Amino acid sequence: MHDSGYFDLQVNGYAGVDFNGEGLTVPDAVRACSQLREDGVASILATVITDRIDSMCRKLTRICQVRSEDANVRQMIQGIHIEGPFLNSQPGYVGAHDPDAVRPADTDTIKRLLDASDGQARIVTLAPERDENQRVTRMLDRLGICVSAGHCNPTMDQLRAALDAGLRMFTHLGNGCPLNMHRHDNIIQRVLSVADRLWIGLIADGVHVPFAALGNYLRCAGPDRCFVVTDAISAAGMGPGTFPMGNRKVVVDDNLATWAEDRSHLIGSAGTMSRSDTNLREQLGLTDEQVNLLTVVNPRQAVGRATAES
Repeated sequence: MHDSGYFDLQVNGYAGVDFNGEGLTVPDAVRACSQLREDGVASILATVITDRIDSMCRKLTRICQVRSEDANVRQMIQGIHIEGPFLNSQPGYVGAHDPDAVRPADTDTIKRLLDASDGQARIVTLAPERDENQRVTRMLDRLGICVSAGHCNPTMDQLRAALDAGLRMFTHLGNGCPLNMHRHDNIIQRVLSVADRLWIGLIADGVHVPFAALGNYLRCAGPDRCFVVTDAISAAGMGPGTFPMGNRKVVVDDNLATWAEDRSHLIGSAGTMSRSDTNLREQLGLTDEQVNLLTVVNPRQAVGRATAES
């Protein structure tokens, strides 16, 4: 554990507690935050994923209410990461998000989501190809909210246009895309080609991205442009079993991979930041300084403007 502690920018739930449940209680949040703290995490962004807009708004409002009622929760949950609903609806790219709930980006909808977030939104993940004329990207950038591309397949021109409009991050590179893609012209290669203009998030559990590929991504983009997230769900820290995420069930296998009930795709992660730390050292041979960059320093810098007043 580092003195300043890990900062995880993508936590859907933890220790049996689901941040995507509308019935989140203060004791639930206290329990999750206490376990996060024990696992070396100093702060997180609670992550709400794609759902019907009314439901997303209720979940966002509930997180803000719970956060306001307990100082320890408030200290741990430094803000909210809204992942969706402006994502690519195609199989593979949509990942674990409900394809029936994803939609094109529009300013009225993002205003509703931001209002429900009560000033706590720090990151919004969207697909650049679903944001016509980069309207929502420009709006979020003006508000100081970090715009992250994810679950997307923009062309090179669309990606560059989004960067010019304020795109600053990419959500869990190597995931949120099909298992089989064009060997050269694919979203991973496009993002790595502009890595000098992006913060690049990576899941370091060895399940979402094999360690050999993870090492390649880090070498190509450079550790100074990357950060590690867990994408943890309620199963994190709980071992194998079946756990809730929103209105669905997630099966955690003996390797701590988190699957949809039909085993068709991964949903989030049961990993922890301390395990990611160990993986980076033992599997990739990274130095103390490099691991500290990826898990402590860079996550804070990546949302620095957005968290300056938190």
